Amino acid sequence: MQQILKNQRVMDWLLEEDQPSVRYHTLVDVLGRKENDPEVRKAYSKIPRKGWAKNLLDLQKPGGYWEAKEPKPSDFRGWLNFLYFPDFFSTNRIAIVLSDLGLTSKELRIRKIADLFFKYKLRLGTMVNIFTDEVCIVGNAARMLTRFGYADDYRVKKLFDRLVEDQKEDGGWHCFERDRGTLDSWEGMAAYAALPKSKHTRKIRSSIERGAEFYLERRLFKEGRRKYLPWFRLHYPNHFFYDILVGLDMLTVLGYGSDKRLRPALEILLEKRQNNGTWPLEKVHPDIGAGAQFRLHTGVKPLALEDAGKPSKWITLTALRVLKRINAAS
Repeated sequence: MQQILKNQRVMDWLLEEDQPSVRYHTLVDVLGRKENDPEVRKAYSKIPRKGWAKNLLDLQKPGGYWEAKEPKPSDFRGWLNFLYFPDFFSTNRIAIVLSDLGLTSKELRIRKIADLFFKYKLRLGTMVNIFTDEVCIVGNAARMLTRFGYADDYRVKKLFDRLVEDQKEDGGWHCFERDRGTLDSWEGMAAYAALPKSKHTRKIRSSIERGAEFYLERRLFKEGRRKYLPWFRLHYPNHFFYDILVGLDMLTVLGYGSDKRLRPALEILLEKRQNNGTWPLEKVHPDIGAGAQFRLHTGVKPLALEDAGKPSKWITLTALRVLKRINAAS
């Protein structure tokens, strides 16, 4: 693992200045640089001004959203769908990506996004709000708003309360009305992984322990009689879809890097490493396999940052983050 982490050619590739988000996260998460390091600060300052984040922000409407238009006051269905459609290229999906890339409420355009969610989706006592929505939507909103810098907001705390309350007896979650959890409903654990440990309450710590055991018991991919093939392919953005790298990433962030039950998924990840030391983006979502228990809306416009089938800076960065945490925990 150490040899993989010290591959200078790959490191130089990730540190190229064309994608400042990748450069920033590589400096901090892989190379261990401090936030006040001049190179780190310079890379971070460029995230909204160059590369993927800039490309997405350039498409943002003056009102802070990406939809074609804001609904009329009397359009209930329009408000119900506002920020969530069109599928894969909605405000919600893009906001999650921007939070992954490292942007926070220090950026005005991110504050506009957060204000929209607080105004239209997190208003208590209204018919249209996230608190009564599917737990997958709750988890993604909690993760996104936490990364944007709103972890102390009482409405975001209420999202985490919902994650604790909605956890199944077996330790998992399910986006639909089921008695048991599924690996596919990973958003709650990912939200916990985004929350600083200093903000983990006793109930959240207990929920994390139960959730981790749910994933580790299943070795991150064992569910049902047949293998669900999309879980074994590497994707980004992930949206609401699970794969083994999602599982490895969130569990190692949450402190389970030394658990031997990660080994089967880790071996699969290492087998996907290419001869030049990089990992590929294998598929762009929607990547739906046989046995899926849901259907997509028609006319889906995929959101892709990189080309499928080619070396991926984001997948490679994520894989190296995972390997570094496991190496540190061993």
